[in-house]
Amino acid sequence: MIKFLDLPAINARYEAAFQEKFQQFLKNGSYILGPEVDAFETRFSQYCGTKYTIGISNGLDALILIFKAYMALGKLKPGDEVIVPANTFIASVLAIIHADLKPILVEPDPETYNIDVSKIETHISSKTRAILVVHLYGQLANMDGINNLAKNHNLLVVEDAAQAQGAKYSNGKRAGNLADAAAFSFYPGKNLGALGDAGAVTTNNKALTKAISELRNYGSEKKYVNTRVGYNKRLDALQAAFLNIKLPDLDADNNERRRVANQYLKGVKNPKIKLPFYDGSENHVFHVFVVQVEDRALFVNYLQSHNVETLIHYPIPPHKQTALHNYAHLKLPITETIHNNVVSIPMSPILSDSDVIKIINILNTY
Repeated sequence: MIKFLDLPAINARYEAAFQEKFQQFLKNGSYILGPEVDAFETRFSQYCGTKYTIGISNGLDALILIFKAYMALGKLKPGDEVIVPANTFIASVLAIIHADLKPILVEPDPETYNIDVSKIETHISSKTRAILVVHLYGQLANMDGINNLAKNHNLLVVEDAAQAQGAKYSNGKRAGNLADAAAFSFYPGKNLGALGDAGAVTTNNKALTKAISELRNYGSEKKYVNTRVGYNKRLDALQAAFLNIKLPDLDADNNERRRVANQYLKGVKNPKIKLPFYDGSENHVFHVFVVQVEDRALFVNYLQSHNVETLIHYPIPPHKQTALHNYAHLKLPITETIHNNVVSIPMSPILSDSDVIKIINILNTY
């Protein structure tokens, strides 16, 4: 079986370094925040080109704390509306709800899968205060269009960059430095993955950084002195240590993902399979390689029978989830078509050329 994503093999490259780092970690006794988190925050800021990084427990919490910090700073209030793509993982929508804000779902561009900028303005109301952009599957959204629209309407822009670590926009800036603030997930399967849950916020806003830093740590800047009603949403120090080891290889891994993607794009010649849009730039890091087919069950079974593992990102759109039943009435045909037809095929920086060729041949005989 050609695995969709072989995490043990990806992390095996670092096993000796992980073991050595763990022994150091075990002996130094600094298990919460501390030097490893400080080091990762500094290094990730340098990597993204931002002034600040705040290590957070996971990607969902990173998004929630951005919104909660903006509320603490008086930029948002309960009930404000946040524009968000209808075509996304449910965490993007949940973050808005958990922050006592109202998500307004907007259809995607059917080619890029990201939010369709031309459809945003019709959803802006007197209650709209922010746009949450999702760089879905690792491809950057149209940030020029979104930022211009936000500027015209005096809206905040937040990036959900969970799937786009390292992606570069046309201006040379990376994901995480393309809006007012950005949330990252380092879930193990991400391009930069920890060995458990982990996340971060990046921003150039000093006041926002201070508010998030306090909120993640019981609302405290100084131990036992609590200035805000906070949470326990800190980046785990051991996960920060592992991320510090892996971060220097992120660009090389992303380049390898793009190389695999180009092999697929050039090699797959089957009218039954719609390949993803890619302009050839560094704006896509191919967190996943997503194709569309009309009969998904037949396609998945076919690949399974040929020993190719697949996943579906994502089988049910947020507005059709039971948890979000209040949104079930929405008519979002583009989103629903995408969620009905997409299949993710194997993609990783360690996928061998021989396996890629096998997959291409299998796809072409479907």
